[in-house]
Amino acid sequence: MSAVPTTADRDARRVPVRGLTVLYDAECVLCTHLRDWLARQPQLVPLTLLPAGSDEARTRFPDLDHSATFDEVTVVGDAGQVYRETAAWIVVLWALREQRPLAHRLSTPAGAKLARGAVLAAAWWRGGQGDGRSAFRRQDMDRGGAKRLGEGWRSGDGWAYEPGIGWIYDPPGCAGGVCTTG
Repeated sequence: MSAVPTTADRDARRVPVRGLTVLYDAECVLCTHLRDWLARQPQLVPLTLLPAGSDEARTRFPDLDHSATFDEVTVVGDAGQVYRETAAWIVVLWALREQRPLAHRLSTPAGAKLARGAVLAAAWWRGGQGDGRSAFRRQDMDRGGAKRLGEGWRSGDGWAYEPGIGWIYDPPGCAGGVCTTG
């Protein structure tokens, strides 16, 4: 499988984004609700909304891992930029006239934590809707990135879901003088 070039490969500072394609799960109630919401929003950058894994998506983006687009939000820029997970949500908000200031705030280190929490909350809700998809990405589960703790969940990046409390952030510590960065 060949990789889709990312923004780092193309000097993204000089490549303007003139359009974005949002790949969404057409079988997911939350995803289709968000698709409809996005379609109603005034856009500064045009959004094309395509079902993930569709024939059109596979034709337009032959080098993209289409199975991964069901597990994580994926947005593709008109010049081939690929945004996933939290970055995908932020770039979509950036494309919307009324949400661009929020996107700028979420792109800061403190805002990124909030955005990540929102992405995890959406994944948790989606995972509980009986569509057979995990609240966390499958590869995270395989690597032990998300662990079941009693009735809650904890991810490797410090986010945890505790029933009755909700999502909490407890940053990873520095064990043996080695600190994780993110």
